[in-house]
Amino acid sequence: MDAKSVKMNKEIYGKTCIYWRAGRCNRNSCKFMHAETPSTHTSYPGINVKSKICGKKHHSSYKIISKSKKTLVQKSEDRDGTNVVVSKKSSRTICKYWTNNRCLYGEQCINLHSWFQSDALFTIAELHQHKKDITGITLLAGTNKLYSASTDGTVRIWDCHTGQSLKVINFGTEVNSLISEGPWIFVGLKNAIKAFNTKTNLEYTLDGPKGRILHMAVGNDILFAGAEDGVITAWRESSETKSPFELVGSLIGHTESVVCLIVSLNVGWNMLYSGSMDQSIKVWNIDTLQCTMTLNEHTGVVTSLLCWEKYLFSSSSDDTIKIWAMTEVGTLAVVYTHNEQSVRYPIIWLYFS
Repeated sequence: MDAKSVKMNKEIYGKTCIYWRAGRCNRNSCKFMHAETPSTHTSYPGINVKSKICGKKHHSSYKIISKSKKTLVQKSEDRDGTNVVVSKKSSRTICKYWTNNRCLYGEQCINLHSWFQSDALFTIAELHQHKKDITGITLLAGTNKLYSASTDGTVRIWDCHTGQSLKVINFGTEVNSLISEGPWIFVGLKNAIKAFNTKTNLEYTLDGPKGRILHMAVGNDILFAGAEDGVITAWRESSETKSPFELVGSLIGHTESVVCLIVSLNVGWNMLYSGSMDQSIKVWNIDTLQCTMTLNEHTGVVTSLLCWEKYLFSSSSDDTIKIWAMTEVGTLAVVYTHNEQSVRYPIIWLYFS
């Protein structure tokens, strides 16, 4: 074997197989390494030692110092002879092999094996009893009971202290939404809503909607239900003994399924906001049940709505979150748009506590 061939083989065998790293090398005698090459230094993703620091370019030497949850980029010597230390959070990215269940590094992987990273949020328990998609969760006020609904046709009641499943209610059909208000639990099915009073143990069926009930909201003693046919049905609490809910009307305007609802109760401004697969947001007057505005800034399904003080937040499958505010002429306008490029799924839920 000549010197050129030896040199070539040495270079090949000194490299790690990219297919092995991804967990899918099927060669019996692969000429690349099925192990990591030894490294004399540790690299940290997201740190570019030639990037702009403090607003100007630097070209002298840097070293990276790891300190707990932050990464410090330390410049050995600035132009004026002083040392500069800049604190920069490490921008770890989600491991693309982990998302496909193929990462071989496990906890040693330098990238994230989680959909989010936060010091304020952490997992305390995982509940695994549902067999299909979870379509709603709600914590019953004044209790330690968590209710969850699923397209597997069940609603489960959990003990928040132990994480144990206390009860399973089987509806025999997909459960598409779930909310609670006071002692009431509302379960959205196809063509109907089941209402349970947890104090009296009485159960009622609210008929009227057509198709799956995809979202519900309560405000001003009115229950609103958004259905697959684009219609929002409204019931008001009633004193009648036969049924505690009276059908008061239907809000018609969306051309496709209503997938999110939220009520905003302010002095002189009691409104219901609805988001739809038709890419629009509609604003409804709760007192008259009439549509007062239609907002068309999104280019995808409006997946979630949130009211916070004087602002309306909306998310969409177009990978944006928009913030709306009232103008001087009394209309809602976008004041900020945040682009959120999701790794695998669109934004489907907004929440503020």
